[in-house]
Amino acid sequence: MSWFRRRTEPDPQPVHLPNPSEAAVGFWQRWFDLLPTVSAALGDGEPHRVENELCELVGSIHPDLHFSLERGHRAIYALVVSGQEDPRLRPYTDAWMAAAPPEDMIWEYHDSVPPVPDPTEVTVNLGAKRVRLADVRVVAQVADGLVDVAVFHPLFADLDDAQRRTMTFLPLDVTLGERLAGERLGRVETAAAEPEGTIDLLEFRELVRGLTEDPS
Repeated sequence: MSWFRRRTEPDPQPVHLPNPSEAAVGFWQRWFDLLPTVSAALGDGEPHRVENELCELVGSIHPDLHFSLERGHRAIYALVVSGQEDPRLRPYTDAWMAAAPPEDMIWEYHDSVPPVPDPTEVTVNLGAKRVRLADVRVVAQVADGLVDVAVFHPLFADLDDAQRRTMTFLPLDVTLGERLAGERLGRVETAAAEPEGTIDLLEFRELVRGLTEDPS
């Protein structure tokens, strides 16, 4: 994951939101105008240069949406606009995705955070700390088609509460993808010490995908 931005301070709720289709069309018109600036910032390794413009652009669809700029799986970059599985926002992300241009060699587009090919190769930078997802261990308990999870990392003791929360949920999202995580995860907890019977993230993904293939 090259960069992620959450709208922690959204603009005030507008008096009138455009309907999802109008919002989507407006987004893509402005996206193409902004694209040379975005490409230049990413090429220079300085995505923060376009942070404010992209926050405003995504907020023009709906102020509660989140977005990320990622390394693409099929293209060089990926733009993700997500409602974090909030059903209120699904019409907006559906319309945004339906109006998206065809993917090319440079850009691909997603309406939920996709899984990374191998989460154990991901390192997350939290300030001066570098947290390897290869060191994440989880305990998973399956009940009624949902998976309750406890997440442990050896560096949890060195992180503050907000960082521990990030490193509890982020490994699950990048391992499963946001949509599968929303469908299959039940209770999620942070483990202060490594529990017994832990598995790594790749084993965890295999377990959860197996439930999807065979719900029984």
